[in-house]
Amino acid sequence: MKKYENIKTFDELIELEHGKIGSETRNKYEEGAQKFIIGEMLKEARKEAKLTQEQLAERTGTKKSYISKLENGKGNVQLSTLIRIFEQGLNRRIGLTFL
Repeated sequence: MKKYENIKTFDELIELEHGKIGSETRNKYEEGAQKFIIGEMLKEARKEAKLTQEQLAERTGTKKSYISKLENGKGNVQLSTLIRIFEQGLNRRIGLTFL
């Protein structure tokens, strides 16, 4: 616990645990975090729409296993596919912010 003694912010904690911004370990962590966020947003939107993974897959021309991978933060997704899933499958608009 001594290594956490001088940590005062969340950013400092992330840097300690996953490296500086731009490092390979930090990039891997950030990628995983983004996949997790997208997966949780997809899962929540699908449940709000009262759809099963299979129903959503049918609406969007994908497979249930692919929807499951995305929801569990395990799969890579192309932007065009993500837009199709949200707009065609869930009747939701999607917006992006670049930082």
